[in-house]
Amino acid sequence: MTFMQWTAELELGAGEIDGQHRWLVDQTNALHDELSGPAPRREVIGELLEGLADYTQNHFIAEEVLFERHRYPETAAHKAQHDAFTTRVIKLLMRFEQGETVDTEVLDLLRDWLTNHICKVDRAYVDYLRAHGAF
Repeated sequence: MTFMQWTAELELGAGEIDGQHRWLVDQTNALHDELSGPAPRREVIGELLEGLADYTQNHFIAEEVLFERHRYPETAAHKAQHDAFTTRVIKLLMRFEQGETVDTEVLDLLRDWLTNHICKVDRAYVDYLRAHGAF
């Protein structure tokens, strides 16, 4: 069974941004599959966590460039959420690298991010950016 389904609710109608969000869903599922397998491999889990850390920085920069370019009025608040998420992912990765088990915590974080941030907070910028020619 898939941990997180890509649904119409997650799709914002924002091309590249949707593609990046879909990648996050795919990586979340890959992480879940590895963690719930009969013999989870730490090296694979580490690679997936490192990919998530890279994702946060690259994806958030792409969104924030759009915000700045189109003068999105909620940029500061949205960026603060991005920064908090990035910090949490990096801390989880560091704890994992120090030998801790972060399985449930990371999956809960990702599920919450996908269902709350993307479906609510990101959705709030779509109409504004579309009206200002971003997509």
